[in-house]
Amino acid sequence: MNKTTKRLLVGAVLLLIGCIAAAAAWLAWYAHQPLTPKVTPLPFSLKTGSSLKAAAQQMASAGALDRPEPFVLLARLLGEAGNIKAGSYEIDGPVTPLQLLRKITEGDYTQDVITFVEGWTFRQIRTTLDEHSAVRHDTKELSNLDILKRLEIDEPSPEGWFFPDTYHFSSGGSDLGILRRAHRLMRVNLAAQWERRVPELPIRTPYEALILASIIEKETGQPYERPLVAAVFVNRLRIGMRLQTDPTVIYGLGDSFDGNLRKRDLLTDTPYNTYTREGLPPTPIAMPGLASISAALNPARSNALYFVAKGDGTSHFSRTLGEHDRAVTKYQKSGRR
Repeated sequence: MNKTTKRLLVGAVLLLIGCIAAAAAWLAWYAHQPLTPKVTPLPFSLKTGSSLKAAAQQMASAGALDRPEPFVLLARLLGEAGNIKAGSYEIDGPVTPLQLLRKITEGDYTQDVITFVEGWTFRQIRTTLDEHSAVRHDTKELSNLDILKRLEIDEPSPEGWFFPDTYHFSSGGSDLGILRRAHRLMRVNLAAQWERRVPELPIRTPYEALILASIIEKETGQPYERPLVAAVFVNRLRIGMRLQTDPTVIYGLGDSFDGNLRKRDLLTDTPYNTYTREGLPPTPIAMPGLASISAALNPARSNALYFVAKGDGTSHFSRTLGEHDRAVTKYQKSGRR
């Protein structure tokens, strides 16, 4: 190799080294240059299964990046190309590309929420899950029994088995995961309240307590009245008197209920008609909250067997049928004031 060739080769190597050094310097500068979104806070989402290139494009489309290419190069050089985590994120101020990379590889998510309300039926829970845009809808085509199987819940019905609460989850989280958490929380709370129950209740199992609690949830107008409402039903169960509660009849009517409970509905026998059948219905009729579960297992000390709505959100409780009839006349018939 002659001297000219050597000089050219050395020059080329030096030029390459210089280019690499310049590129490295530029990339180091880029990594620490603040990105300033046009608006803050700026939310953006990375879809499940997104590659590094696709994730960078999603961030650029949302306004988190000016151009995706330098960010992709930075992530590849730092060995983070395979560590992108799908989810919902938020930028609340200036952030460097390096900080943004750490955010999406460490899973610094913002979280979505969904709330299950006390007294809801399982149908209402399913509707709420189906309508939530951040939930992955794995149950949409499943029957209720299929859902129970997927969740490994050995119960005849899903009704009542999910605890009413607000649940936080990352965008794209499965509805099955949310239901699993809600069921686990119901199990824990029911077991804890069962251990604190008063003695000699006419309730043999935690499941019967759950059924009674669901009726209390639907029948109670004011929270402080729950123990008294519970006392009425416990007293009736104790003496073999029918519960005669409208919410169970309505639940048994299902889709045929049009919002108006008629006399014929009260006379038509179904497994949930507590006017025609003694004891508890076969399943819960709604999702009870902790206060209703506690009331079912710790009713007030009362001899009341009846109650009637007074029209102001509260109820009048009576020990005898005569007293109850007078209360009905006063609050719901011609004698109402």
